[in-house]
This record gives sequence, C-alpha cells and structure tokens, in this order.
Amino acid sequence: MSASLTTVAYLGAAILFILSLGGLSNQESARRGNLYGMIGMGIAVLATISGVQMTPAGLPWIIGAMVVGGAVGLYAARVVQMTQMPELVALMHSLVGLAATLVGYASYIDPAASAQFTGAEKAIHEVEIYVGVLIGAVTFSGSLIAFGKLSGRIGGKPLLLPARHLLNLVALLVVIFFGYRFLHAETVQAGMTPLIVMTVIALLFGIHMVMAIGGADMPVVVSMLNSYSGWAAAATGFMLSNDLLIVTGALVGSSGAILSYIMCRAMNRNFISVIAGGFGGGDAKPAAKGAGPAEPQGEVVPVNAAETAEMLREAKNVVIVPGYGMAVAQAQHTVYEITKLLREKGVNVRFAIHPVAGRMPGHMNVLLAEAKVPYDIVMEMDEINEDFPDTDVAMVIGANDIVNPSAAEDPTSPIAGMPVLEVWKAKHSIVMKRSMASGYAGVDNPLFYKENNRMLFGDAKKMLDEVQVALKAA
Repeated sequence: MSASLTTVAYLGAAILFILSLGGLSNQESARRGNLYGMIGMGIAVLATISGVQMTPAGLPWIIGAMVVGGAVGLYAARVVQMTQMPELVALMHSLVGLAATLVGYASYIDPAASAQFTGAEKAIHEVEIYVGVLIGAVTFSGSLIAFGKLSGRIGGKPLLLPARHLLNLVALLVVIFFGYRFLHAETVQAGMTPLIVMTVIALLFGIHMVMAIGGADMPVVVSMLNSYSGWAAAATGFMLSNDLLIVTGALVGSSGAILSYIMCRAMNRNFISVIAGGFGGGDAKPAAKGAGPAEPQGEVVPVNAAETAEMLREAKNVVIVPGYGMAVAQAQHTVYEITKLLREKGVNVRFAIHPVAGRMPGHMNVLLAEAKVPYDIVMEMDEINEDFPDTDVAMVIGANDIVNPSAAEDPTSPIAGMPVLEVWKAKHSIVMKRSMASGYAGVDNPLFYKENNRMLFGDAKKMLDEVQVALKAA
C-alpha cells in the first residue's frame, strides 16, 4: 500500500473512531458506536500491515500474532461474565501500558531508528521515548493492581504508607534526574541504565498509586486508567511516527480524562483527593450500634418475597435501583420479567442509574441492555431524583453507598456531599441485600433503619424469582 493510500485509510479509521465515541454516548446508538470502532480498528490494522515493508520471513510472525491475539479476544468475549467486565477492562489497559513500554525500549535500541535523528530531533525523540515508557509503566502496573482489586484478589482497603506524598515527590525528582542523565547519554548502553531505573520507579509508583485508592473510588480508577492507556498509545504513536496512534491515543486519553472528571463530580470528589488515597475500605463489616452523629436509629423491618410482591402490585409508580449485587447474582433478566409483569398490570416502572453504580462507568446500563430493558425507562440520577417523593415503592437491588442518606444528612460522614439516589423520600423503599454488611465505602447506611424501609434478605436472583412467582400467582 502506498504512503498516500495508508494516510487516507488512517484518516478514515480516525473518523470512525470519533463516530464510535459519539455513538457510545447514548444507549440507543451504543451498538452502532461499537460497530464503527471495530470497522475502524480493522482498517487501521490492515493499513498498518500493508504499509510496512517487511521480509517474507516476517509475515508469518505478524499473522501468527494476529491469530493468537484474536483467539484470546474471542475467548474472553465468550467466557467473561458481565460481572467480570471491570477487571477485564483493567487488564486490557495493562496490555496497552506494556506495549508502550516495550515499544519505547525497542525504539531506543533500534540502530535504524536512532540513526535517522540528529541534533534537536534526536533529543525530541528521546523525550518521547522516556515519557512514553514512563506513562506505559505506570499504566501497566497500576492496571494490574486495579485488576486485582476489582476481581477480589487484592483487598479494597486503601494502603496508605507513611509519608506517601513525600515518597511520591522523591520518586518524581529521581525520575527527572535520570531523565536528564538519559538525554545526555553518549551511547545507547549509557542511556539504558537511567531508562531502566526510571521504569522500575514508574512500575512501583503505579502500584503505590492504585493501592492507596479505596474501593469506593474504583469506578474513577477504571476511567483514569482508561485515560492513561490513551496517552500511552499516543506516546507510542510519537515514537513510531504513526499519526493514527497519536490521534486515537489522544481521543481515548482526553475522553477518559473527561469521564474521570464526571465520575469525580458524581461522588463529590476531586481527582487529586482520589489519587491521594480515597475513602473505601472495601472490606464489608456489620453495621455497628453506638453513639455518634452518623449512627442510624431504629430497627430493621424484614419482609419476604410474597410481601414484596404485594407492595409492588399495589403501587402505581415503582423505581428500581440496580447495584453491584444485582450484577453478582446475574438477576437482571428476572428483574426485567418482573418489570414486564408490573407494566402489564398498569404499574409505571422505571430504573434509576447512579453514575458510579457497579464497578465501572455504565456497568448497570450494560446489564440492563443485555436483559432487553427498554432504554426509555432507564433514567439517570439527575433525571429521576426529584420524582422519588411521588414514588410508591423504590426497590434497591444490591446497591448500598449510592442510596446512603448520610451523604445528604450527615456532614460528618466520609461520603458527605456525594450525590446519591434519594430513595428514602419514596413512600416505601425495599432494599435487597444478603446481609447487613456495609458497602464498598465501608460506612453504615441509615436507610436500612428508616420507618418506611423494608429489608428483603437473601440472594437477589433467588428472592426475585420468588417475587416473580408471587406476582404471576396474583
């Protein structure tokens, strides 16, 4: 493929990537957005392979790598459950970081790549390599820790080392110092030592940074690492002089940064406070009794599936709030069956989605879309919060922190000021949980003790199946 034709293909792929991001901004167009992205990536891969001069011996390696990568992707798509999507996304981010790091080293030690740059161009190229390896290494190790936290292999409790901010500052100064040494190295061999030292520091920083972030902030971490992976890809594009990688990386990096900002606003947090080590113990603990302004007052009123079905049947307006517990129980399909039964009986049923429900942005939307829930009854928090006073029953399925009244009523709470779904303002609320354990933020929830609240204990799928049977029998 000629250079001009490759450029045209890259331009077409970039346009498709932009259309893909635009499509993913809305549920109705998300499927089309995914299709645009896949077509754009296909064009980009084919154009890259066709535009590179390679020996006949190199072609089998390229084809073999594509077959292996495609097989891994196909296998993951078929076997990974929707509840495992957050950790899969984090794992994929780590691969982008690893690729950027390896490309940086390859670009530095490649004699042909070094020979084409002299003077200022050589310095700029080495800065690109140094920064690209730095971002890639941080993304790689940080994403692996995020994968461990999201999959439960690492506890959600933040690891806050003594003088951690001083440690980060010292690490930054060391990276800058070795960057100076790297740029003034006379030979490739002399430059390898500062590059390796910086890589080790970057890997340790990625581990330290994500380990210090609490479980309740993990949705922000996912979008933050998404942004990092984009900038790592852009850095790779500069190192390889590949315009498409630069454009695509910038798109992913900027959109990930915007998404991180949106997530932080949804939690009344700022990006610096998340990075500095946020709330979120992650380890579930039973609700405690005792003195203190944040301590809930009252007793829990349990209900069974039949009583829940009766409350839903008699309601005119029902709002369902899905959470991570629904995802774990794989109960979204039963939820939709119950929704259809209630709508057939004339009940107005809608879903309320908090921006950070689940373990990654859009987690609940994807689950509901998988269950064929109509898009027009899935409402965002800002759209539906004012309607709770006119709601007869608000049904919370496996959510906790996003419906915690302490955020609005208790200024001393760790989650004070976090925008939440105000389900306690409904005439009745029903919370489905396995136990009285706290949520991912590790704080108690006064909603459980409200006079108008009822608790339906048990596995969400099992309890909802019983509710469905009771509704059909009525």
